[in-house]
Amino acid sequence: MHPYVIRSFPVKTICLMLAAFPSMASADEPTTTLPQVEVRSSKVSEPAKAEGYVTKSTTTATKTDTPLKDVPQSVSVVTQSQIKDQAIRSMEDAIRYTPGVGMAQGEGNRDTVVFRGNASTGDFFLDGVRDDVQYYRDFYNIESVEVLRGANGMIFGRGGAGGVVNRVSKEAGWDPVREISLQAGSYDQRRGSIDIGQAINEAAAFRLNAMVENADSYRDGVSLRRYGINPTVTLFPTEKTKVVLSAEYFTDHRTADRGIPSRNGRAYATNESTFFGNAAKSPTEIEAQNYSALIEHSFDNGLLLRNRTRYSDFDKYYQNVFANSAVDASGNYTVAAYRDDTQRENLFNQTDLLYTLKQGSVTHKLLVGMELGRQDTDNVRYRPNSTGTLTTTQSAQNPVFTGPVTFTNLQTRNRSQVDVAAFYLQDQIILNPQWQVIVGARLDKFDVDFKNQISGQKIKSDDDLFSPRAGLIYKPVEPLSLYASYSQSYVPRAGDQLTSLTVVTSTFDPEKFKNTEVGAKWEVKPGLEINAAIFKLERTNVAVSTSATTSALVDGQDTRGFELSALGRITDKWNVIGAYTLQKAELVDTTSVGANGASAPNTPRNTFSLWNRYDINETWGVALGAISRSDMYTSFDNTVQLPGYTRFDGAVYAKLDKNLRLQVNIENILNKEYYLYAHNNNNITPGSPTAARATLIYNF
Repeated sequence: MHPYVIRSFPVKTICLMLAAFPSMASADEPTTTLPQVEVRSSKVSEPAKAEGYVTKSTTTATKTDTPLKDVPQSVSVVTQSQIKDQAIRSMEDAIRYTPGVGMAQGEGNRDTVVFRGNASTGDFFLDGVRDDVQYYRDFYNIESVEVLRGANGMIFGRGGAGGVVNRVSKEAGWDPVREISLQAGSYDQRRGSIDIGQAINEAAAFRLNAMVENADSYRDGVSLRRYGINPTVTLFPTEKTKVVLSAEYFTDHRTADRGIPSRNGRAYATNESTFFGNAAKSPTEIEAQNYSALIEHSFDNGLLLRNRTRYSDFDKYYQNVFANSAVDASGNYTVAAYRDDTQRENLFNQTDLLYTLKQGSVTHKLLVGMELGRQDTDNVRYRPNSTGTLTTTQSAQNPVFTGPVTFTNLQTRNRSQVDVAAFYLQDQIILNPQWQVIVGARLDKFDVDFKNQISGQKIKSDDDLFSPRAGLIYKPVEPLSLYASYSQSYVPRAGDQLTSLTVVTSTFDPEKFKNTEVGAKWEVKPGLEINAAIFKLERTNVAVSTSATTSALVDGQDTRGFELSALGRITDKWNVIGAYTLQKAELVDTTSVGANGASAPNTPRNTFSLWNRYDINETWGVALGAISRSDMYTSFDNTVQLPGYTRFDGAVYAKLDKNLRLQVNIENILNKEYYLYAHNNNNITPGSPTAARATLIYNF
């Protein structure tokens, strides 16, 4: 995609899809009361319903409908109520109140989540299927967000090293949905969205989600514009067969913001708005088309067949003109630049067979499944010259680079084809009301065909990845669940984005992650839960350079920690979401990126968050949130440190009438100066000053 050209919106395609279904009544037409349609339990599965901030079950962690208290793993679910109350629009917003998870900068152009000290740009999923490309995800069509911590190879395959994030889509159903949302906020932020759905008849339902947003930023020259549209259809061709079809078009155009450089081991002292480099010459654009189909069939013998197919076509472009060094003693820094183009097509198919078997007093919930996938990627990167450096004498007092930038030096041109074939088996064994066991294993055949199109060099990499999982659950009393678990996952040498590979690394074993965890889940009372976990995450088989021409495998990194969370309803009027994490993530071998004992970047020792919503009466409600973390480093060399901070957020809610609601969310109420995260020592993101967003929600 050309950096300054937006592809035409596929209006014709969308119109043809919409024309296939009966038109929905407009607001100007007389209201029609639709007959109530009963979806009987025999009609396979229905999406789990949340109660406020609490979700009772998930199908993601085990691929079976399992109560969260019976999952031997740390799982957090961001419900629709939380998404609305906190006006969540981004991945960063979604994980703020989740223990054991943080964010990194991601070069200002992509979601980068840090799970227990391990940063990832590839461990994102949508409805359990890999959502694998570098971009910022929106939440206009999302019902909930599931955050699973620890190694997740058995369920999700390669990656899943420290955790995964799974977004659950809004699905067409038989309850009418009529919602329009308008939002306006600081820095000229404007956003509108619609969510409309209804039953067509007793066998078919339709839903449409759409969004458009434009915004500037507290950062000079930084802006955003994006829009998306997502129609879905749910069909029941028979009583025991369910079909869900979905199509999405999404585009996001924004400024790639690499933040500010460092000086003398700290972030450079400047206004949070100051842009280093050139914002006007740092565009990033993503165009995504996603199509998915789900088919579920329940057989008379109790066997459930589930097949999910997802095809995605991504076109990603970005370029950076950014600070590439610290500010030196003379007050100067180095400006560098590059541009990057990635085209990727993903096709994944998952087939699961689920069967419940009873043998005396013992119940087995059996899962057998397979996954087939292909990812085709073309990646090109240009620099303005062989080094990418534009100037080494840009003054930090005048940080905007105004010289010419032409990308004439071809740095890389790579093409990769990845074929994945996986088979997995799992047994959830209910021995009695007190004891449960879960065991499972997955075998992935992961083949990479990689071609350097500059040199003509072809590289093949073949990995057989065996990912076991085991867990034990003990319930001394019904509200309390104690568990212990072990799991493994792998990251192949092609990396989590599959855009680079060398002859040397192709012969190495993949990186290996082992997670050991013990924890407790306690339902204090209906609607209020407390969860705790102690964990150890080990990273091994890390490839490091031993000389200019040789590399070796070393043990890598360990993360040890404790997580605590509480969420739910304390009283009828008071709801909370709280989280605390104590963790130590450090290198256990000297590597090319840091010495033995060095702390992992973007991983503070302590993090704390607490969100409170209190409903004063039927009309008014208020909320107060606090987010706090300790110091953390920006890279493994531990030479630049970001200070800890505590920030307060808030919200006011007003129910104006039975159909109309107004809420105002305020971020950083006390206008605290702080730093969010970093990409490296000299790409540090300052936090936003006080900002507000007002949202008007109309249901009809």
